[in-house]
Amino acid sequence: MTLPPLPDDGVQLGATAADWRAAVGLAGAALARTGAAEASYADEMIRMIDEHGPYVVIAPGLALAHARPGPEVLSDGLSVVTLATPVSFGHPYNDPVHVVLGLAAGFATHLSVVAALANVFNDSDAVDRLAAATTPDEVREILGAPDGYPSEPLDAA
Repeated sequence: MTLPPLPDDGVQLGATAADWRAAVGLAGAALARTGAAEASYADEMIRMIDEHGPYVVIAPGLALAHARPGPEVLSDGLSVVTLATPVSFGHPYNDPVHVVLGLAAGFATHLSVVAALANVFNDSDAVDRLAAATTPDEVREILGAPDGYPSEPLDAA
């Protein structure tokens, strides 16, 4: 499984967020801009963190914001938000977060997309490189797609 498409609209670099909710909101808004999710998907991602705690903070400085596959997910998609000032999610070891990935994925692809992302972050420098990225092309290269992502979203069925 490769990663879902990451169009330029899915990348926001050097963003400002007052707190983790705002940071997740930015990732959700980016997914909505790309057509991968409804705007309400950001609220679902925030609700999941409110209910289950900061489980989305998967590595030092990195959050993988997502919610269960549902009607808000229109197609598999990814967003990347880097923060000018890191925010705390309340994770005991991996705070503060300066890179928030937003993930929208369907039932059939959710786990394989998470596994593909996990492979990217086997490189211990990947989070810092993403945080320092200055262009969407650089972000795509760090995520392992130097030639770009597929132009068409993957089916979210």
